[in-house]
Amino acid sequence: MNAAPDLTEIERLEHADAPELLKWALAEFGHSLAIATAFQAEGMVILDIASRLARDVRVFTLDTGRLPEETYRMMETVRERYGIAVETVAPDAAEVEAMVRLHGPNLFYRDVPLRNLCCEVRKVRPLERKLRELRAWVTGLRRDQHDSRSEVRKVEAINGKVKLSPLADWSGERLREYIERHDVPMHPLYAAGYSSIGCTPCTRPVQQGEDERAGRWWWEQDAAKECGIHFTPEGKAERKLDVLLSEILEAQRR
Repeated sequence: MNAAPDLTEIERLEHADAPELLKWALAEFGHSLAIATAFQAEGMVILDIASRLARDVRVFTLDTGRLPEETYRMMETVRERYGIAVETVAPDAAEVEAMVRLHGPNLFYRDVPLRNLCCEVRKVRPLERKLRELRAWVTGLRRDQHDSRSEVRKVEAINGKVKLSPLADWSGERLREYIERHDVPMHPLYAAGYSSIGCTPCTRPVQQGEDERAGRWWWEQDAAKECGIHFTPEGKAERKLDVLLSEILEAQRR
């Protein structure tokens, strides 16, 4: 097993373009590399680039149990267009049951820590389980999506795993140009005014002039528009999340 890239290699790869970075990652990690996607534009572009470089690309998605029907249709689109069977990663059923029993099915509307708890159970913890079988994973983060992503690096070593964001330095215009040039399949909800797509109750279309991620958790004020799989909550929200999570882990053992 190869070791994670050293600092010199990471710095070199930071300046690589997306196809070069993906080509390196596919050669370096092979079947221990997977693309994580919710079938938004960035993830589909990465998938399209990777499919031109290798025939056996692994792709997975977090099936939270609250996804829109259009997202499931995208899984079939990927199978038909690229011949890739998407690996689905579900939350632990006992944890979801305990969370809903303690806080109700729509707890995320009440306050930020409860929303973070729902994301933790349905997305963060399932992702952590999936990463145990991988050495590296690929995300569609771009620096210009939101202030919280402005410092995203293309290559990061995290807890012994390598996280790759090949489109970190891409603009929205460059993304659209690639999609049009290669006729990349797009999630149907973009045509309905969505610019960022997540779970059904937590995502809405955006209005003209709004931030790209304004449709995510739109009822929250001054909270980071992140679910925790890329950036963890900070301060009081994180401490409350720890308490809430410990409560449901205890409840699901009863």
